[in-house]
Amino acid sequence: MKYSSLLLLMIIFFACKQSDDTTVTPSTNNSTIDISILKTKFSGTSVTATVEGDYLVIRSNGIPDHKSPYFAKTDARYEAYNGSNSKFSINPNSILEQTLVFKIPLHPNKASNTSATPLGPIGVSLNGIPFFNQYAGPNQPLTNEINSFDQYLGHPQQTGQYHYHQEPTYLTTKNGKATFLGLLLDGFPVYGSLENGKAVTNADLDNLHGHSHATTEFPEGIYHYHITDADPYINGSGFYGTAGTVSK
Repeated sequence: MKYSSLLLLMIIFFACKQSDDTTVTPSTNNSTIDISILKTKFSGTSVTATVEGDYLVIRSNGIPDHKSPYFAKTDARYEAYNGSNSKFSINPNSILEQTLVFKIPLHPNKASNTSATPLGPIGVSLNGIPFFNQYAGPNQPLTNEINSFDQYLGHPQQTGQYHYHQEPTYLTTKNGKATFLGLLLDGFPVYGSLENGKAVTNADLDNLHGHSHATTEFPEGIYHYHITDADPYINGSGFYGTAGTVSK
């Protein structure tokens, strides 16, 4: 009996010792991120945002909250081009109302495989205007298309869908160049061209046009994209996370 008790004590001692020496590695899974705090950032007559299940759903009619030469001249929102591009040439399209529904993951996570951004909407800005990637068409640079961007660096495509390929200067003039400007379809945020008082360049970012650290909205850190003044402007070679969907 005495030996049995001693054996039991030894088993308990070594079991506790093994437990004390075990190192627990903290989880770094981005799925703990919750972007529902961004819901109130999307506001205005053209855009709404709601949490629906595991998604932040952003609905927009695609009409910008600023003037443009792409409205009809009889429209109160028409404004002749007054930007700085001496090569500006208006394209034949006009801004038309859309029915855009962006279904964006509420808990964005790094994808196991990078997927390329498509032509068409790759995300949505605070005023409900879609972000497009750095191409005018399949692997076609924006070289000539840039000259059709209005004074707020947007323009409509053939179906009248107004969009930004570059910095949405109406928003950065209004809110500042270091602020949150919208989301890509994978749920990771897009910030402006300034950070800590310095201009962000492509060299500061990875091949997807982003990096990870604390932001105003996410003080514990998050992967995020930045807009820069050089190609690829908003996004690089693909989404960091798994993209949601957009219907139009």
